[in-house]
Amino acid sequence: MHCCTCEEDSTCRKLHQDTFLSDLSPRDKPWDVHRAQAQDVQAIYGEAREFERLAERIGKCSGVLRFSEAHDPETGESRLKLKEAQFCRVRHCPVCQWRRSLMWQARFYQALPALVEAHRVARWLFLTLTVRNCPVDDLRATLKAMNESWRRLVLRPEFKPVQGWIRTTEVTRGKDGSAHPHFHALLMVPPSWFTRHYVKQARWVELWQSCARLNYAPSVDVRAVHPRKGEDGTQAIQQAAAETLKYAVKPADMTTDPEWFMELTRQVHKLRFVATGGVLKDVLKEWQESDEALALADGDGEQDDGGRVGFNWRPADRKYRRYRQADAEPSALIHDPRQIDIEDG
Repeated sequence: MHCCTCEEDSTCRKLHQDTFLSDLSPRDKPWDVHRAQAQDVQAIYGEAREFERLAERIGKCSGVLRFSEAHDPETGESRLKLKEAQFCRVRHCPVCQWRRSLMWQARFYQALPALVEAHRVARWLFLTLTVRNCPVDDLRATLKAMNESWRRLVLRPEFKPVQGWIRTTEVTRGKDGSAHPHFHALLMVPPSWFTRHYVKQARWVELWQSCARLNYAPSVDVRAVHPRKGEDGTQAIQQAAAETLKYAVKPADMTTDPEWFMELTRQVHKLRFVATGGVLKDVLKEWQESDEALALADGDGEQDDGGRVGFNWRPADRKYRRYRQADAEPSALIHDPRQIDIEDG
């Protein structure tokens, strides 16, 4: 494969050594973090017969990563770009959840320039809607009721000026073992929202209480998306989208209480956690998910010379390590026995 000729380029030199991915490329440390979390989730699922198949799939997820080496002509340094990997696409796999979030963010960012061009004066809101915690074994019924509540909210006169929206569901674990489901929504609104169509926070509480048919005032947070000092409006929108499209369940909540996590898995089976509407409908193309889309989620998919740098997951080390066999053999992605041998150092 192509490699830089600069002897001072430490990245280039280390490619020829038996090294860990995070040592070679600190920016890729999240791979170690999320794959280690996936290993823990695999162990939890492996304890229950009903989830053995999920455990098996997670065990084979992203076992081998194949990167290209990109040379930056300005800095003279090399860096790695992920090009190929295979993913299990299990809903609660921490690796796939992370890659899915990045994929959705990338799709939104790609669509944003055209949206801004077509709606030059549009403004954005970040909305969080909650209900009281529920027992985890009542989560499915609670989420279905929340989805119906959202449908009623969208039909309210106050919501009519909203031009487009993205809504995601997040579930966190309460300290008492309950479940805390809530919605995050990014709303695109016209400038008139802040004058004649303005909805105060107290009114949002009333609307959500009414639509959710609650006998208490729920917690609702709504804020306008404003750029921070030194940022432009696009950056602020991207940050709000990243917050909206983050994980559905925190990996820490998956592993803190295995019984809670397994019941959550049962409760949310086949429930949709992402919805879009208005001019943002289908902007995420959430039904389109492939190994390539997840692999290129945080890259630009640009062409390269075809050379690859391979790393494989080392369960005992809980890190990715240089794996030269994968440099020239895409088939190494299919099965690498060392990735599933936890005793192999």
